[in-house]
Amino acid sequence: MKSLMMTVAVLALGATASMAQTVGFSQIGSESGWRAAETTLTKQQAEERGIDLKFSDAQQKQENQIAAIRSFIAQGVDAILLAPVVATGWDSVLQEAHEAEIPVVLLDRSVDSDKALYLTAVGSDLVHEGAVAGQWLVDTVAGNDCRVVELQGTTGSSPAIDRKAGFESAIEGHDNIEIVRSQTGDFTRAQGKEVMESFLQAENGGKDICALYAHNDDMAVGAIQAIKEAGLKPGEDILVVSIDAVPDIFQAMAAGEANATVELTPNMAGPAFDALKAYMEDGAEPAKFIQTESKLYTQADDPAGEYERRKDLGY
Repeated sequence: MKSLMMTVAVLALGATASMAQTVGFSQIGSESGWRAAETTLTKQQAEERGIDLKFSDAQQKQENQIAAIRSFIAQGVDAILLAPVVATGWDSVLQEAHEAEIPVVLLDRSVDSDKALYLTAVGSDLVHEGAVAGQWLVDTVAGNDCRVVELQGTTGSSPAIDRKAGFESAIEGHDNIEIVRSQTGDFTRAQGKEVMESFLQAENGGKDICALYAHNDDMAVGAIQAIKEAGLKPGEDILVVSIDAVPDIFQAMAAGEANATVELTPNMAGPAFDALKAYMEDGAEPAKFIQTESKLYTQADDPAGEYERRKDLGY
C-alpha cells in the first residue's frame, strides 16, 4: 500500500509539472510608471495561473530583446511574450521562434513583421488613443487659436508613430490648431522635462504655447514641472493632455495641473495568457489583434478617487 501511494504521488507530481507552462517575457524596460505596472501585473497574472515566467528587462535596447528571445528559445520555453521597443527589425528572431514552434504574443506594441510569425498581439488601438486626445483638444479650445507642442515617444516605436497619427487626424481640418514643435522625450519623465524646457525657451517663455500633447503621462508629468519652473500654471496657461492614465497624472489633474488623459490598461498579460491557454489546449487560433479599451478621463472624472484606485497596482 505504501508503495502504491508513493507511485500515485509521483504520478500526480508529474501531471502537475506537465501542466505548468514556462513563458519567457521580454520587457522593454521600466521607462515609465505604466511600464512598471505592466511588469507587475504580468508577474501577478503568471503566478495566479501557475506559470513559470522567465523575465528579461531589455533596458530599452532592441539588441537586448533579441538576445533574450534567443535565450528563451534555447531554454525551450512554451511561449514568449514580447513588448517590442521598436516596430522594425524582428523578422529573423521571430522566424527562429516560429521554426522552434514557440508561439509569440506581442504586448502593447506592434511590429511590422509578417503576422504569421506571431500568434497574436494584445493592445489598445494606438491611433484611436491619439485621436481621442486630439478630439478632446478640438472640443476644449472650441475654435480658438491653439499652438501645440508635442512630446513624442521613443523614435520608431509603434506608440509614437500611431499616437502622433491619431492626434493629427483629429485636428485635421481645424486650422485654429497647429503643432508648432514636436520632439521625442523617449517616454521618460526626465526627458519630458528637458524637452519641454527647450520648447518653453523657444516659444516666448511658454507664452506662445496653448497646449501640450504628450504621448505618455510620464513625459507630461516632467513637462508640468518645467512649466511650473518657468512661472506658468500648467492646466491653465498651458493645457495638458496625455496618454496612459497612470496614478501620478491623476494627482496632477486633481491639483488642476493636467487636463485630460487617455487610458491604456497595463493588464495586457491576462488576455495574452487566455489566448495562449486556448491555443495550447484546444488549438484555437486567436484573432491577430486583441484590442483593449481606451477611455478619456478629465478633471470632471474624480481624479483624486482614480489615484486612490490605481496607486497600488504597481505603477
